[in-house]
Amino acid sequence: MNSTKKAARVAGLLYLLVSIPFPFCVMYIPSRLIVYGDATATANKIRTSELLFRVGMVGELICTIGFIFVVFALYRLLKGVNRLQASLMVTLFVVSVPLSFLSVLNKIAALTLLSRADFLSAFDPRQLDALAMAFLNWHGSALVLAQIFWGVWLIPFGLLVFKSGFLPRILGIFLIIACFGYLADSFAFLLVPAYGDIVSRYAMVLQFGELPIIFWLLIVGAKDQPLDAPA
Repeated sequence: MNSTKKAARVAGLLYLLVSIPFPFCVMYIPSRLIVYGDATATANKIRTSELLFRVGMVGELICTIGFIFVVFALYRLLKGVNRLQASLMVTLFVVSVPLSFLSVLNKIAALTLLSRADFLSAFDPRQLDALAMAFLNWHGSALVLAQIFWGVWLIPFGLLVFKSGFLPRILGIFLIIACFGYLADSFAFLLVPAYGDIVSRYAMVLQFGELPIIFWLLIVGAKDQPLDAPA
């Protein structure tokens, strides 16, 4: 018979494995390659480190696909608490997947423009660099939209954890707090972009509320009981 402890550890392991490369792909690599406000410098950096840029693209795709498995592992763990809320949790995250793929598509478009392929010879090199920079900006915008759903799926997730009876309630509270960190970050860039970086630094503190559940699931698991038993 499957138990909540086993299901929790599987979900925690997947959650950790998918989460590790994400900051490298979305934060570290752009910080190395993108010079905001200077399209030519950005283009030169990407051409010089094209493999690193491609690693970032592939990493984003792997994280997005991997997280689908994470969410379904969490659904398997928590559907016995409230199947409707568990379905809502999955749905809210899955909505973010097309946006995440769209963000990577913008990176592919930027790389195509920077390739200086023969069919682009009608454009001036500076125009191509500027267009590539625009696609990189749209990549960031698509991630901002996806991040809204990275936040809101944590509300049903947090409620399920809070009500489960086999996981500490405080972890559910942390998840809901993390939701507002993601939302604050996204809406700051949409409403007051001049203050987006400032809000992002404070919002990141709230987003750390997502971390405890990962390590609890992986290390401690859950109170052992049949998987679909009521709490």
